[in-house]
Amino acid sequence: MTRGKIRKKVGMVKSNSMDKTVVVEIANTVKHSQYTKPIKRNSKFKAHDKNNSCQIGDKVEIVESKPISKTKRWRVSKIIEHSGMVNIDIEDEDIVSSDGDSK
Repeated sequence: MTRGKIRKKVGMVKSNSMDKTVVVEIANTVKHSQYTKPIKRNSKFKAHDKNNSCQIGDKVEIVESKPISKTKRWRVSKIIEHSGMVNIDIEDEDIVSSDGDSK
C-alpha cells in the first residue's frame, strides 16, 4: 500500500529562538489573475529541528510529518546551505572609564 508522494519544501530559517523548533519562510511568486503581474507570496512553517543545528539565514529542506505539536507539522530533513553568520559571545571585561578608573 503506497502512502503517496512525500511533500518537501525549501526555505530560509527566519527564527530559531524556540527549543527544537525553527520558523521557515518559503517565498514563491504567482501571477495576478487579472493583471498578470508577478506577486511575491511568503508562507511560514514551524519545523522540528531535533539537534538545534539550524541558524537564522540557513537554507533548509523541510518534509511533512505527523503532528509533533499544536502547530508543528514539518521536520527539517537537511541543511542545504549555511548562512555564514557567526555567533560571537562577548565576555564582560573590565571597562576603563575616561579618567582611568576601572568599574
